[in-house]
Amino acid sequence: YALLKCRSQEQRSSIASGKGSNPEWNESFVFTVSDQATELVIKLMDSDSGTSDDFVGEATIPLEAVYTEGSIPPTVYNVVKGEHYCGEIKVGLTFTPEDVRQRGLPEDFGGWKQSH
Repeated sequence: YALLKCRSQEQRSSIASGKGSNPEWNESFVFTVSDQATELVIKLMDSDSGTSDDFVGEATIPLEAVYTEGSIPPTVYNVVKGEHYCGEIKVGLTFTPEDVRQRGLPEDFGGWKQSH
């Protein structure tokens, strides 16, 4: 599973069971961030029944580009444990400013509007 941390907020993915060293999640997570949030850290864990879970490695994703661009397509980031390269993870990010999120009207996002 993956632990996602952005400043003091932490979220956890489901357990990708039976996937071995090639887990796939395809899950979405929402964090409320301020401009002080500069990175998203994803810690990959191996879930062990009966014993404590093992830390596999982590990826640190800088957030500056997603603030500037609005979204980043799925991009590959290195997973490391200390200085040791452990593999990679592919992550896509979208930034929605608070004022757009609060309006939440479908026409704000290019939806169809029925004419009368």
